[in-house]
Amino acid sequence: MAEYLPSPRDWVREQVELYERSGGIEGTTLRDTGLPVIIVTNIGNKTGAIRKTPLMRVKDGANYVLVGSQGGAPAHPVWVYNLRANPSVEIRDHTVVQAMRVREVEDEAERARLWKIAVAAYPPYAEYQTRTTRKIPVFVAEPRQ
Repeated sequence: MAEYLPSPRDWVREQVELYERSGGIEGTTLRDTGLPVIIVTNIGNKTGAIRKTPLMRVKDGANYVLVGSQGGAPAHPVWVYNLRANPSVEIRDHTVVQAMRVREVEDEAERARLWKIAVAAYPPYAEYQTRTTRKIPVFVAEPRQ
C-alpha cells in the first residue's frame, strides 16, 4: 500500500487536512473565494506516493472537470503528470468519496464545451489561459464501473 505524502505547500496541506478531518464538512471552499473545492487523491508519477490536491468543483452531470491551470503559470501542475501516468483517482466532494477514472480531453469540441462549464464555475480560468502560452489541460473524471 502506498504512503500518503502531504503537499509541501502549506495552504494545500492545511486545506486537505481540514477537509478530511471534518469528514467533508469544513474546508470545502477555496481559501477566501467561498467557491467549492473537491479533494482529488492520486498516485505520484515519480514517487508512487498517495497525493491529495484540492481542485475547483466543476461538475458535468455525474462527472467532474479537472483543470490544470496553476494560475496560468508556465508549467503544468504536478498533479497533471500524476493523472497522465495513473488515471485511477478518488474524489472527495464534501462527505461523498468516489472512485473515479480520469481521461485527458483531446477532442476540441468536447474541450470547448467543458472549458465553458469550467469558466462558469470559476471565472479566473479564462484569465489564467491568457497568462500562459501552454494549453491548459482539461480532464474528465468519470465514475469507475
